[in-house]
Amino acid sequence: MHWSDVALYLLAAALIAIALLYLRLMRKNRRLHQLADEANRLRHQAAATEQHTRQLKQEMTSNIAHELKTPVSSIRGYLEILLGPHPVDDDRRHYYLERCYAQTLRLSDLIQDVSLINKIEESASLFPREEHDLHSIVQEAIRDLVDAASSRHIDLLNRLPHPMPIRGSHELLYSIFRNLIENAIAHAGEHITVAIEPYQIEHGKVMLETPPSTPTTTEASTYYLHLYDTGCGIPDEYLSRLFDRFVRIDSGRSRSRGGTGLGLSIVKHAVLFHDGQIYAKNRPEGGLEFFFSLKKE
Repeated sequence: MHWSDVALYLLAAALIAIALLYLRLMRKNRRLHQLADEANRLRHQAAATEQHTRQLKQEMTSNIAHELKTPVSSIRGYLEILLGPHPVDDDRRHYYLERCYAQTLRLSDLIQDVSLINKIEESASLFPREEHDLHSIVQEAIRDLVDAASSRHIDLLNRLPHPMPIRGSHELLYSIFRNLIENAIAHAGEHITVAIEPYQIEHGKVMLETPPSTPTTTEASTYYLHLYDTGCGIPDEYLSRLFDRFVRIDSGRSRSRGGTGLGLSIVKHAVLFHDGQIYAKNRPEGGLEFFFSLKKE
């Protein structure tokens, strides 16, 4: 082979090597640009998330301050009367002390609910996951609320099969049923029924059934639950905000019976803790109903 041919071969090989190296560098450069763009996107996303979190905390702080203002002002006003220069008869003194006590209970409930939400959001690992029975937890909530329900002529029905084993937090599972039932007792009206039952989804449709004596879905990894009341329901425009903190519904379900405004927010957090979802809607027959899921493990 002539030396000129060898030179051409070497030159061609060199050019090919340079081209391959250039292509490799271009791919690496493109990848670096992609990584840089992804880093910028994540940085902007983190900044937006931080801003949103900061805004939520500011709103939470503002709402808590607003909620604290009323009971604190009431307690202060009653105590100023009791400690004032003018004498107060026994009946009025007893009435003022009762009102002070009621407002301290409201403060205690508010502090407890705020603490529970913060604990779920920031220290979820503090809630131990242990073996429990959903039917028994519902019965416990009903037992604790039966007097309040009876005073408003409300029937509480537990239609869950027994047993319904689940591995989760007793405190949070109890808070789900306690808050949902308590909300219905306080705001749905009198002479109604509040019931909890399982449901199934078949072909994309919710299938409600009267449960058998034992669970039929023990192989499934999720429980699907339906809690409803036969009361007054709520305006449809409030449904999308029902689980927000400190939401006040002006018509339908009156807040005049008290509450911290955090009960349904706690319910949502507790359902999410158990890898579930929840939504609410008005029943065509009247009343409000909740559909939610809970992972068994």
